[in-house]
Amino acid sequence: MAAARKNTAVLALFDVDDTITAPRKEVTPEMREFMKRLREVSPPALVPVSLSVGFSGGQIIKWGIKCGLRSNFPLTVCLVVALWFSSREQVVSVGLVGGSDLAKISGQLGKSVITDYDYVFSENGLVAHRNGELIGTQSLKTYLGDDQLKMSFQALMVILRVPSSQEFINFTLHYIADLDIPIKRGTFIEFRNGMINVSPIGRNCSQEERDDFEKYDKVHNIRPKMVSVLREKFGHLNLTFSIGGQISFDVFPKGWDKTYCLRYLEEFKEIHFFGDKTYKVRDVYFSCAVLPRSEISLSFVK
Repeated sequence: MAAARKNTAVLALFDVDDTITAPRKEVTPEMREFMKRLREVSPPALVPVSLSVGFSGGQIIKWGIKCGLRSNFPLTVCLVVALWFSSREQVVSVGLVGGSDLAKISGQLGKSVITDYDYVFSENGLVAHRNGELIGTQSLKTYLGDDQLKMSFQALMVILRVPSSQEFINFTLHYIADLDIPIKRGTFIEFRNGMINVSPIGRNCSQEERDDFEKYDKVHNIRPKMVSVLREKFGHLNLTFSIGGQISFDVFPKGWDKTYCLRYLEEFKEIHFFGDKTYKVRDVYFSCAVLPRSEISLSFVK
């Protein structure tokens, strides 16, 4: 059988945590194989025979669990992707975009991740790879220049024009100190290439503690309440706050969210994004922020 022809105008773009993997977990063999085949065969060939004839909600969940997704995940990625593109007889390009750095993404998806996908955007696209080759980087160091850069949280504060470079970080740490939550561990604030990651429980917590905090957060809204306070306090700074994963949220300059990767995707007429958290904005389901490329046909799966 001849290989399906590649449609270079269509990109299937995936979030990492809670989409390709469970949060901070390694990809399962089944999911790895599915993503590999998505780049090689036309999507209809990916639909499991037993499900393509007629499937129930229970079967979808069962298939999702086999692929490593949690039972409460809203849609099973494997089946949804196959059915989403079921009318297409051409292979689509496949990309990843995640907020974590490349080291963390490689730890979840394997050291060959940049060659396993057509595009890999780590840190929301601040570090971009295409077919295994680095095609672009952006960082606070590059953005500010060496003369202005201080390798600390002060760098972000400079770009945001905060009168006191310690104002945000001091306020955040005081807020966390006053939080009444079951446990706290170390590393509450992590400075990354182009963002600040804030974790009320601390990133040094164990996986069991992560799981417990996630459940606690869903009941008590620890992160949403904290983000609401920070937005009100620092609303004049044009910051973006993005809650993700199990235990933290990211803080970064406006425009440095997942939409940042679009500058590398001009060639695509359609970009279909698959992620676990989407929000309805202007009658289209978007993740994190409104994508500015209105001339592109953007389809977002909720």
